[in-house]
Amino acid sequence: MSASKRDELVQRALKTFYRGGFHAIGMDKLAKETGVSKTAIYKHFRTKEDLILATLRLRDEQFRNWLMRRVGALATDPKAQLIAIFDALGEWFDEPDFRSCMFVKASSEYQDRTHPIHVTAAEHKRLLLIYFTELARNAGAQDPESLARELLIVKEGAIVLAHLFEPGEVASDARRAALRIVNLELPTG
Repeated sequence: MSASKRDELVQRALKTFYRGGFHAIGMDKLAKETGVSKTAIYKHFRTKEDLILATLRLRDEQFRNWLMRRVGALATDPKAQLIAIFDALGEWFDEPDFRSCMFVKASSEYQDRTHPIHVTAAEHKRLLLIYFTELARNAGAQDPESLARELLIVKEGAIVLAHLFEPGEVASDARRAALRIVNLELPTG
């Protein structure tokens, strides 16, 4: 399988795992969904878990790049960018294929904190925290690390609840909560 075929497999597997979960999708179903034989899959990935790790790395790259670009497009002022995170999330929640967070799912299905899949899921959240901290620092927060953690908590809760309840309402509520937190940390005037 060429590198482009491998990349295509990872992209298709990502969509399959995102829709159906990790444990629920067996190799037979994965082969059927991706259109790639199990033999071909195993030529590039020793185990299903290796393929899961590849999909998580791809999803991390795609999601963080999308979020950073979207936040930058929605707002230029650093304080406004902290709120734009939640506007971007609202757009994501509105997508017809929104199925919550792939990393929350991965950490739930692989609960041992030392398991490579759990570690990879946690790394995604850590990288988002670094990004949020950078935004908070640029906005002039006195305690950018604390503000970033609080916003990450609101973001994560919003993603889970948007999957369970009405996504538009959850997005609006999360945005309002973020605005309150940001205004407490960065008062105007």
